[in-house]
Amino acid sequence: MRRAEIKLVAALSITAFAGTGAAAAPYPGISDTEIIIGQTTPYSGLLSSLAVVSKANLGYFQMINDRGGISGRKINLISLDDAYSPPKTFEQTRKLIEQDRVSFIFQSMGTPTGAAVQAYLNQRGIPQLFQSTGGSRFNDPGRYPYSSEFSPNYKDEATIYAKYILHNMPNARVALLYQDDDFGRDYQGGLHAGFGNRYRDIVVAEAGYQATDPTVDSQMITLKASGADVLVAGAGPHALLQAIRKDYDLGWKVPMFIPSTTATIGVLAPAGLEKAVGVMGGAFMKDPEDKRWADDPDTKAYLVWLAKYYPGGNGDPTNSLITYGYNAAALMVRILKDCGNDLSREHINEVATHLQDVQLPMFLPGITVTTTPQDHSIVRKLQIVRFNGTGWDPRGGLVQK
Repeated sequence: MRRAEIKLVAALSITAFAGTGAAAAPYPGISDTEIIIGQTTPYSGLLSSLAVVSKANLGYFQMINDRGGISGRKINLISLDDAYSPPKTFEQTRKLIEQDRVSFIFQSMGTPTGAAVQAYLNQRGIPQLFQSTGGSRFNDPGRYPYSSEFSPNYKDEATIYAKYILHNMPNARVALLYQDDDFGRDYQGGLHAGFGNRYRDIVVAEAGYQATDPTVDSQMITLKASGADVLVAGAGPHALLQAIRKDYDLGWKVPMFIPSTTATIGVLAPAGLEKAVGVMGGAFMKDPEDKRWADDPDTKAYLVWLAKYYPGGNGDPTNSLITYGYNAAALMVRILKDCGNDLSREHINEVATHLQDVQLPMFLPGITVTTTPQDHSIVRKLQIVRFNGTGWDPRGGLVQK
């Protein structure tokens, strides 16, 4: 098969390879030459910046294909635009399954979007692997045995933050900014779990917002007025940047705990790094711009890949979402290799839920992947860090809920 180019097609989908080769496949999406998988992501709309995760997936698979693929099979990722709209996600996912005949869904973006297709995929026994979210509903094997998340579970993450606050800021008055969907409500649930029966005494204000809201300025003004001296932000990148700016403009400047997937220089930079000083988060990946990893072989390899394979050749080494997509693709390749010649959907899901201490190239040392049929969590430990204006200062060792 010729080496094909990654390209943007008229439907705003990205596909790594031409052709399908699925007609003679023993399993959907599998032939002697290809493994066809699918995903949806917001290439358009307010959250289009998140599409870098999918571009990283595509770039990583291109590298693997250039090296001969998986036992001679090239990985063909069909990545379609859903604009972060659940109805559009459902439409595009049905197209991937029923028309494109993909083997499974890999790292589609978002909590509400993933929820829109979760029952549809699980009822058909189609793996929904490594959804780009930490939504707890994607680690519910009893109801959804074919689903998994790739981010740290948001509820567990918020529980870790609550316990850190209790131990290190015992007199804190906490405000919560949350996205009003499963994502943000997981943060609420995690704080409840961590603070226990003291929740109502510690959390003095809450303010929700919709993912499509143009700003969170009014929510930030309300939260500041509560007298809180710590802010927990269960917010996506767009709202988070606005919250950081508004926090600074209001002169509030309280410690702000943010989702682990946004705790990198690249995500914070558009807000102005000087405005983000004091922001706290949970790290689980290496930051390639951090001098600690300057001589790390995996980080060097990542930077070489970024320059050669990231679509368009303009990958930002400070953008953690690219690192995130790179790690997820590396894990997916590991699973496909471990499947051998049994590439049935059932076996792919079985291998994905029986991982043991897998070290991913850009995960922090000591954070490995272990999954079971009862627990599909990919990330179980975090390193609490604080942004100092130019980098991240660790606060203690690895922690888990």
